[in-house]
Amino acid sequence: DCFPSHPAGQKMGHPPLEFSDCYLDSPEFRESLKCYEIELDRTSKSLKELIKDGNSVINAINGYSVAVQKFSQTLSTFQFDFIGDSLTDDEINIAESFQEFAGLLQEVEHDRMMLVQNASDLLIKPLEKFRKEQIGVTKEKRKKFEKESEKYYSQLDKHLNLSAKKKESQLQEADELVDKERVNFYESSVEYVYQIHQVQDRKKFDVVEPVLAFLHSILTLNNLTVEMTQDFMPYKQELQLSLQNTRNHYESTREEMEELMKRMKHPSQISKMHSFLPMEGYLYCQEKWALGVSWVKYYCKYHKEGRLLVMTPCEQRPTTKQGPAQLTLKSCIRRKSDSIDKRFCFDVETVERNTPVTFQALSEGDRKLWMEAMDGKEPVRFFCLFLNEVGFKFVRKCINYVETKGKRTLCLFIHPCLDSTHPGDVDLYSSDWDIKTITSALKFYLRCVGALLHIVFFFFPESDNLDFRLSEIHSLTYKLPEKNREMLEMLIKHLVNVCSHSNENLMSPSNMGVIFGPTLMRAKEDTVAAMLDIKFQNIVVEILIEDYKKVQTQIIGQRTAPSHLSLPPESPQESGSPSQSPSGRLAFFKHSVLTTSIEQRVIISISWA
Repeated sequence: DCFPSHPAGQKMGHPPLEFSDCYLDSPEFRESLKCYEIELDRTSKSLKELIKDGNSVINAINGYSVAVQKFSQTLSTFQFDFIGDSLTDDEINIAESFQEFAGLLQEVEHDRMMLVQNASDLLIKPLEKFRKEQIGVTKEKRKKFEKESEKYYSQLDKHLNLSAKKKESQLQEADELVDKERVNFYESSVEYVYQIHQVQDRKKFDVVEPVLAFLHSILTLNNLTVEMTQDFMPYKQELQLSLQNTRNHYESTREEMEELMKRMKHPSQISKMHSFLPMEGYLYCQEKWALGVSWVKYYCKYHKEGRLLVMTPCEQRPTTKQGPAQLTLKSCIRRKSDSIDKRFCFDVETVERNTPVTFQALSEGDRKLWMEAMDGKEPVRFFCLFLNEVGFKFVRKCINYVETKGKRTLCLFIHPCLDSTHPGDVDLYSSDWDIKTITSALKFYLRCVGALLHIVFFFFPESDNLDFRLSEIHSLTYKLPEKNREMLEMLIKHLVNVCSHSNENLMSPSNMGVIFGPTLMRAKEDTVAAMLDIKFQNIVVEILIEDYKKVQTQIIGQRTAPSHLSLPPESPQESGSPSQSPSGRLAFFKHSVLTTSIEQRVIISISWA
């Protein structure tokens, strides 16, 4: 056995070859040589595989690095386009994220390419050199040893077979020849044994050192990558926060935008989309005469721009030649069927006539088209909600009930409305009311009484200064009417209280912003642009909640006019990144007061059946 083992099974080394054994050339010596030769062949094959696989690794690293660099170049040229004229800090952060990714990858791959360029010198060349110079030389020594061994023993056989009857001179010549071959054999044997020991000892470091150097380069690169990753972590966390904020804003507008999309897909909206084209066709106009009422047929053309209705009579009177009549519309209302004995009628109020003009369309569908073109309305009745003492009484009751009974309720303000003609007198502690019905009623009331803090946004390029932003919000809030400001103070204080239990009810300032931003700052008209602005509205509410303690007296509690606001310093020194707080994410705001009087009210129109 060329590889004897300890009793425990651990592999042992080869027995050493002594130079003296070369002269004995015993069977044990030959067997030991054979074991060394087998081991040498195995080492040579393993080195060959190691070199081949090492080249594969280097080529793979090179291919990977080239692919990553190409990927980073694509990232660096990728452009994000956003909807709207203004961007939040979160959106700016997201827009620049691919540039950050590309920079990180390029920095890592620069070091990786250096590794690839040095890899051949570190690993391949030293291994090839050892295989060629050490193992190759040993094989040459082996060939010489085997050749000299064959010559010596062949000559020895001939020498031993010489007859003793040979002449003394012949025998002496034969002895000298054998001695010469023996010397050559011993020399080659000693040199071979020496070389075997050399290669066995050198492979311990000549093979391991290149592999160690190669692995050291890889691990050094990995350590550099880890260090870069640690440096990248703050940006990663900031970007994750920005992504979560934009996802929240998306979720807060998705449902409303989907509803708007469905409304826009309705045939009536398709007609509105073509409102720049005149609506035209036949209409019958009710005309009253001294002897009664007649219906006269006209070919009418309505121009939405200018609200101009041009009526060309189709039945000319025998005695006169009538030209087209022009009417300027003030309003259009559908005529209820119980008010006239004709079908498909609608009334039009005009600038030119003191009384409404009644028209009859050709069908119900035709009437709808005319009314849509003229921005017609259905007959309506009204009920009103006021920002008055009754409203304040109702809001206080809602807040007191929530803070007494349910501020720890999970997802407190997330529920599908108030349907009471006397909200201030409603008994909220009745068993018929649950907590989310109360919060839903509160949100409904706030939406109906108009915007408490309606804000339109514009871009402040130097608005990273938190104090400046809070002062700006103070200025805007101060301009609200007293009742609105009082209601806002009461509501924000309540929301701060609810958010203090966010670990139980999940009502964080960010979530509250999503819920109350559209409620307190709803646009007059539902449009995609208005819905995209919800993200700014959410951030304003979030700021008022998040920084309530800091701004309590400055913003909400203060009743005196704010001092003149100076622009923020050119290089404001803020602690932390702006986008890590709600005030840091609001880079855009300009005041526009929607509510102008204490008795401001919103009329809710309900269509008659």
